[in-house]
Amino acid sequence: MTAPTYDLGKLHGGLRLPAHKSDATAQPIRDVPLPPQLILPITQHVGDPAQPVVGIGNRVLKGQLLAEPDGTVGAPIHASSSGKIIAIEPWPVARRLGDNGPCIIIECDGDDLAVEHEGLTADYLSLQPADLLLQILDGGIVGLGGAVFPTAQKLMQARTCDIDFLILNGVECEPYISCDDMLMRERAAEILSGAQILMHAMQIDICYVVVESDKPEALNSLGGALGELDDDRLILKQVPTIFPSGGEDQLVQLVTNREVPSGGLPTDVGCLVQNVGTAAAVHDWVINHEPLISRVTTVSGDGIANPMNVRARIGTPVADVVEFTGGYAERPEHLIIGGPMTGRSVSTDRVPLVKATNSILVVHRTSFQGRELACIRCGDCASVCPVQLQPQQLFWYACADDEEKLREFGLTDCIECGCCDLVCPSHIPLTADFRIAKGRIQELADEKARAERARQRFEARNERLEREKKDRDAELARQKASAKQAGPEAIAEILKRKQQESEDD
Repeated sequence: MTAPTYDLGKLHGGLRLPAHKSDATAQPIRDVPLPPQLILPITQHVGDPAQPVVGIGNRVLKGQLLAEPDGTVGAPIHASSSGKIIAIEPWPVARRLGDNGPCIIIECDGDDLAVEHEGLTADYLSLQPADLLLQILDGGIVGLGGAVFPTAQKLMQARTCDIDFLILNGVECEPYISCDDMLMRERAAEILSGAQILMHAMQIDICYVVVESDKPEALNSLGGALGELDDDRLILKQVPTIFPSGGEDQLVQLVTNREVPSGGLPTDVGCLVQNVGTAAAVHDWVINHEPLISRVTTVSGDGIANPMNVRARIGTPVADVVEFTGGYAERPEHLIIGGPMTGRSVSTDRVPLVKATNSILVVHRTSFQGRELACIRCGDCASVCPVQLQPQQLFWYACADDEEKLREFGLTDCIECGCCDLVCPSHIPLTADFRIAKGRIQELADEKARAERARQRFEARNERLEREKKDRDAELARQKASAKQAGPEAIAEILKRKQQESEDD
């Protein structure tokens, strides 16, 4: 096996943050028991919501299709266990403040019987790349690093580009989160198998498996698995532990020294990035025929009695997951789905674990201390921005609601990492302001798109009415011409019919 390489590019900005991971990584991944009920949101991915193909009262098996994609971007949803559909209704989900979303609710029967997926083969090398991509699509697999973009559609988009490298992202730089670290320690062989499947599907000859320098156990596990695999196409690389080096664009620059253009994608510079958890999920589906119905999640924070990493079924209520880890330590103040930098606070632990849930963080103390003050133009936020933006300028334009300037200064390139928040001496919640500004810009874009569609419908209607009028006038002229030959009585009949049509209109 080739030793890990270190000749990497440099990351602009970023922060070295305290890890807070040792408590959760002190024990192996543990399996959460099957809960009495599973709550499965039909929106667990970027794109259009999936559409249910089951009804209330139906009995389902583990791995059975519950909802199928409806649109060009989407992923199917599968039953995480066997049981009965008791409701399809709104339920609190892990959006900001715990908003409700449509969910399929299964009352588990405890048998955990699995459906048999027919027509699949574990011999993926015998499949044409296009057929393998279609098989991956059926597995309900999405990006497990946080973006939850449907994996098959991401691969299909990448096939239209010239791809030089597959980058397997094992960089987990956000504090507290360690699910990928534990996955690399315990399932390195399956991760590399998933990488090989992805390489065959995309016809890529080089895969960089990238891990941070503070994960020696994961590096050793991957190194051992690579040695047994003896595949020179897979290259292990190590990057510095700097937040947010795990972002796609930042990782591409670190590993390949290629810069993703503003508003572009890694595929624009010949790179395809996939999370290590996604690769393991691809292996589980293609080799073992198990769709994405469970995931590894970190449960941590000073509000958790016994921090650990767990493997839980998709749809398990967060309350059940926390109870399995020993419950809450005293009365927690904040429940965050995700990490402290990019996660979302929710108001209830009734929300279910979904495909995007890489962490359940429970804390007593707040992330920021001190009241918000006026910006002093110190420039600290610009020095740590990994996208090389000017957050202080964006802040002023966000306050002024200046859409044109926000676009000019690259608001859409902001990855919402939160570095500017941490270093701001005035305690300004910059990331939240930028997120709100992005929402307003998107609303304006949606409004313009709706207005454009309305204009097109209006013009199309007018064109249709004009064509119909011309057709009627042509028909009337034809009838008059015929009537001239037929005589006065026929003309009178045509005029009478024309008058009747006018009265009807």
